[in-house]
Amino acid sequence: MNKDRLFSLEGMHALVTGAAGSIGVKTAVALSKQGARVTLLDYKEQTLKSVANLIRDLSGQTTNILVKDLSDLQSVKGIFNQVEQEYGIVDVLVNNAGINKDCLFMRMPEPELDAVMNLNFKVPFLLCQSAILAMAKRRFGRIINISSVVAFSGNPGQANYCSSKSALLGLTKTIAIEYAQRGITANCIAPGAIKSPMTENLSENAKQAFLNKIPMGYIGEPEDVASVVAFLASREARYITGQTIHVNGGMLMV
Repeated sequence: MNKDRLFSLEGMHALVTGAAGSIGVKTAVALSKQGARVTLLDYKEQTLKSVANLIRDLSGQTTNILVKDLSDLQSVKGIFNQVEQEYGIVDVLVNNAGINKDCLFMRMPEPELDAVMNLNFKVPFLLCQSAILAMAKRRFGRIINISSVVAFSGNPGQANYCSSKSALLGLTKTIAIEYAQRGITANCIAPGAIKSPMTENLSENAKQAFLNKIPMGYIGEPEDVASVVAFLASREARYITGQTIHVNGGMLMV
């Protein structure tokens, strides 16, 4: 085993959605460093190519790139099968892609409700259906859904986002119960405040307001989430299912 590896994901293939975002990039890198082959899925082709080059430089692993707009729900139904046909069986599905369209609850336009619910919940739902169909036959699989601290706390102006991330929790637990005896685990990760272009653009007052809620006293790094994904993807995590791992520096203790 490589000395940099906590465990081995050798021989495993992971599909990561939202792979051009800050958490998606670090997740793909973390999985690759542990030996997994990764398929990167996002609509930002140039960013995906840069991520593939980064992974090659850091881990020596080759990656696959799939450029897709997940807002097209009809195309989502065929994505998992397309990946397996073109790049081989998928052992790990990481549903990381997501959007937010914030607005106070009473002013929330229905199209913005639908857009957030579709991408943050319905897309993972459909991808999980395709994944489970294939994984159940092979009696092995890892489903990892990225939720959020606000699924538990709520957040002003994010009724649609909080609802979509809460829905992932119920989906994940149900999958965990129904397919545990098929060798499939399903878990969520609920990140708190994590460094990203959005948090970097916050005013100093807004950043301080975040920090005041975090006992550890700093905003997390995307790597903090990625390392948990890598562990949950591993064979060593075989007895963990239906759980939500909170990565928030103590911001919310549930």
